[in-house]
Amino acid sequence: MTAFQELMAFQRETEALGQVMGRLGWDQETVMPSGAGAQRAEEMGALDGVMHARRTDPRIGEWLETAKAPDEAGARQLDEIRFEYERTQRVPAKLSAALARTTSLAHRVWAEAREANDFEMFAPKLSEVLDLTREKASALADGGDLYDALLQDYEPGATGAELEAMFGALRPRLVALRERVLGSERVVPAMDRAFDEAGQLAISNKLAAAFGYDLGHGRIDKAVHPFSSGSGLDVRITTRTELHNPSNCFYSTIHEVGHATYEQNVDPAYLLTPLGRGASMGVHESQSRIYENQLGRSRAFTGWLFAQMRDEFGDFGVATEDDFYAAINRCNSGFIRTEADEVHYNLHVLLRFDLERDLVAGRLEVADLPEAWNARFFNDFGVEVDVPANGVLQDVHWSEALFGYFPTYTLGNVYAGCLNAAMRSEVSGIDEALARGETKPATDWLQTKIQRFGKRYLPKELIENATGTAVSEAPLLDYLDAKFGDIYGV
Repeated sequence: MTAFQELMAFQRETEALGQVMGRLGWDQETVMPSGAGAQRAEEMGALDGVMHARRTDPRIGEWLETAKAPDEAGARQLDEIRFEYERTQRVPAKLSAALARTTSLAHRVWAEAREANDFEMFAPKLSEVLDLTREKASALADGGDLYDALLQDYEPGATGAELEAMFGALRPRLVALRERVLGSERVVPAMDRAFDEAGQLAISNKLAAAFGYDLGHGRIDKAVHPFSSGSGLDVRITTRTELHNPSNCFYSTIHEVGHATYEQNVDPAYLLTPLGRGASMGVHESQSRIYENQLGRSRAFTGWLFAQMRDEFGDFGVATEDDFYAAINRCNSGFIRTEADEVHYNLHVLLRFDLERDLVAGRLEVADLPEAWNARFFNDFGVEVDVPANGVLQDVHWSEALFGYFPTYTLGNVYAGCLNAAMRSEVSGIDEALARGETKPATDWLQTKIQRFGKRYLPKELIENATGTAVSEAPLLDYLDAKFGDIYGV
């Protein structure tokens, strides 16, 4: 075997072990017994130690020195392995294992604190996670910006300063659109009755199939916080139901199917290699958001969904397809990010981006986080947070040390805006197909332009190759202005 072949064989085993570790995380969120948290923390810490040892194995450095890539894809494989090798070497094994154990425990504490609406219950564990995260960031940054160092795990090549500039360009038009919409005199209907869980899940399964989710290589389960897990031949998603809000279930499902089909559609030649997963969290989010919003919340597709609702629930209080389209896209200043409409969603993300940058930099302490959150939320949304579960405790991310993850949600929306504009200029008949519940004209384009490549290209390069233009927030803002201007007559 050549050095390249030996390295790839070693890497394949590492990737397989990573999938096993991910499966433990899925189990923890879905079916793990509530009393198993302490043992699971030890299991996750032990596995992380094994993974850290493999990722820093001296043979990797030796192979990288002599390996010759057989083609362009092979060269990208080497780039990814080298990036991970050098990055992992900077983080001490004890620190990495401590983070794995602590976040496993912190996740359970967060869930209990959220249920109890008690931030003080979670604060000590969050402080532990933040201290370890800062330590990791210092090891990775090599004297540079701590937050930028963490960002590389989620969006390679991004910097906090660049994101701040992009988000600064988004904010004025988002706020202006929000004010116009909420000031509109047009009455948009709301769905206000009980929808049984079995009916919601039946439609959820139809939606997953409509968007191409392969259940022969996947599952749909329930969780407090919907998520997608896995890659290649085993990709799992979760959704949730809410008695009086079926759209929460439907669009959580579509969103996570966007993530899942991305992983399922990566070129099989990249299976269990560094290229065999999504290019970045921002690109991943572009797929879930374009599935959910530009396709799933479109006038055409909601017409088909309206018929499914009538078949399942009978007369459910919304009279026409147009009323249903407006109801699905109804705007309000709600507390919960995952339930936010497209006008408000990015304002939720920008709040979290600013707060977590301050936490990592030491400009904000955990004890002061609820007050900072509540003040910012009132400033952006004009509403006072009533309970912690509707504010600082609503998201799982910080309990899992995912600092640097939040901005990729808005970056994904920006990417989705660019992709949607390019797709509609190149593909005819998208809306006609969506009106029949058929997504293939759109999803085939996304598979061809984005999904099949996995991590073959860097994020911005991948988006710009697909669209033929530089990444810009303008297409997203134009789309939002046109869509909600029409719905609300503004």
